[in-house]
This record gives sequence, structure tokens and C-alpha cells, in this order.
Amino acid sequence: MTIRYEWRGDIDNASLNALHADGFGSPVGRTDWRARLERHSLGWVCAREDASLIGFVNVAWDGGAHAFLLDTVVARHRRSRGIGAALVAAAAKEARAAKCEWLHVDFEEHLRSFYVDACGFRESGAGLIAL
Repeated sequence: MTIRYEWRGDIDNASLNALHADGFGSPVGRTDWRARLERHSLGWVCAREDASLIGFVNVAWDGGAHAFLLDTVVARHRRSRGIGAALVAAAAKEARAAKCEWLHVDFEEHLRSFYVDACGFRESGAGLIAL
């Protein structure tokens, strides 16, 4: 089956909430993704197999040179096939086209090889405050 990657693809809340529940192992939420994305994002990338949403990444930004990856997720039954890396590559391409100079990502230690090795991020110092 062919996987399509769509910049600013059409999103329905139920499909994206279900993908997040599957991908992150959490209960299905009731997030209004459309409103959130339209308000805070440069764009997002959807991965679809036929009509099914199987991957997603959000590209938030500061309105200038900095873009930020959030919510990178691939359906459990489609992992380890390069879909996540393709989502990130599409996000980087579109952020570059929007004249962003930097693409940031925060990640937990177990995702280091994905972001650094598979996606090409370089490590940098950062800080974090839990709120």
C-alpha cells in the first residue's frame, strides 16, 4: 500500500485523537485539533494509508525563524517502516520553505536514536521547567 504525506492535510478530531491514543498509549481524548493547529501551527504533516491516518507531526513556530516539532506519532502497527522519519523530513522541508532557520525538537532519552540518527537532528543544550 502507498503512504501519502500531506502538508496541512485535512484533519478530523476523532481520527487524530484516536491516533494519539494508539501511538502514545493513552485514552482517547477530546482535543479540538483543528482549532489548536489553526491557531498555533505553521503547519502539520499527515501520513495516510488509503483513507486511514497513520502518522502525524505538528510544526509549531514563533512566527519567525524558529519552528518546533510536537506530537510526532505513528500508529503502532505501522512503526519501524520509516514513516516517522518521512514525517519529520516533510516537516523540515516545509519549515525551510517558510523561511524558518531552525527546527527544534525535545525528546525523551529512548527517542534519541530516532531524532538524532534517523532524522538528522544534532544535539544541543536546552532547559526545561515542568509547570
